[in-house]
Amino acid sequence: MNVLFLSPGYPSEMVWFAEGLAAVGARVFGVGEAPVATLPERARRALTAYHQVPSLWDEDRAVAEIVREAKGKGVRFDRVESPWEPMVLLAARLREALGVPGMTVAQTVPFRDKEVMKQVLDAAGIRTPRHARCRTADEIRAAAQHVGFPLIVKPIAGAGSADTHRVDDVAQLETVIALTQHVPEVSVEEFIEGEEFTFDTICAGGRIAYDNICWYRPRPLLARTLQWVSPQTMALRDVDAPKLAGGRAMGHAVIEALRYTSGYTHMEWFLKPDGEVVFGEIGCRPPGARTVDIMNYACDFDAYRGWAEAVCYQRFSQPIERRYNAATVFKRAQGEGRISRIEGLQSLLHRYGPHIVQVELLPVGAHRRNWKATLMSDGHLIVRHPDLATCCEIADRVGTDLQMYAS
Repeated sequence: MNVLFLSPGYPSEMVWFAEGLAAVGARVFGVGEAPVATLPERARRALTAYHQVPSLWDEDRAVAEIVREAKGKGVRFDRVESPWEPMVLLAARLREALGVPGMTVAQTVPFRDKEVMKQVLDAAGIRTPRHARCRTADEIRAAAQHVGFPLIVKPIAGAGSADTHRVDDVAQLETVIALTQHVPEVSVEEFIEGEEFTFDTICAGGRIAYDNICWYRPRPLLARTLQWVSPQTMALRDVDAPKLAGGRAMGHAVIEALRYTSGYTHMEWFLKPDGEVVFGEIGCRPPGARTVDIMNYACDFDAYRGWAEAVCYQRFSQPIERRYNAATVFKRAQGEGRISRIEGLQSLLHRYGPHIVQVELLPVGAHRRNWKATLMSDGHLIVRHPDLATCCEIADRVGTDLQMYAS
């Protein structure tokens, strides 16, 4: 099994996916922009070979060079994979150019273009927010009249909540138009009031082999607005809870409507106060911000290896036993500059030690990160517990009692 794997060294999570492929017996041929010597050692160990290209962002040139290199060396690939969202269309183009099975460009576009995505799901009878594609300021203004306030403006091809804005009135709309001038296309959408969840899957051979539901505490748009918040992503143990049934059923319908085959998907959906479920968006890639890690901690399995087995052999053989709720709690330092001190960690470890399973905080002396640019912020803790209320209590304590300071 020869797998062409795009960008095995960046972002950092790609290393674990490369290791997963190697663990299931694949020969992993990496392609990236960085010199091989600069790749993380774990990535280099997972690779059979590596080819450096000038740019992965120039798709025409990258496809031509990779195809030429493969033919020149007589290498035939069985799969082309990249779990990194910006690379999924390039991976699809390479599959078509190399004659490799998997998601085509036509199948991949609805996962990257939010307007096409919603048009497909509208046709399938799935409840989506009212929406419109906009390229100009006047189109945004016209869409706002159609959609109504409050509304959301976000990039058509974006990932996460970057450049995403809630708009409550005409004055705010004009401000957001100015803030998003650098974005070529935006989606203007109905703002859905309610709780926000995910529906994440590993699919194998056109079926859902494993699914996961996460709960955002608070919803991402609010977390991106208030710096003092410590955002949480909570992988829920009881995915069969009646409260979640509508969202889980919608997730299955979305996968079927988009004709997804093998690999990860990451969908977000809303639960309104009246019980209605509304689709948010979906990507044909794993959830980011260490969410795969909390899936692992919730089930005590290896989802990186599970993904690799699914894309290579169309199966998922690990037993699925949902033992815990597991939450990532992201921390943001107070102040600017370098991390000067961290308070409260030792007391949390003393009180909740067995339930705190991962601690990754920026060390004292490191430059703090721009919290608006990355959910990872200045580090995180992962906590888990079989009881949801207890897990929430521990996660909330991390949010309030652990403090980081920069100066």
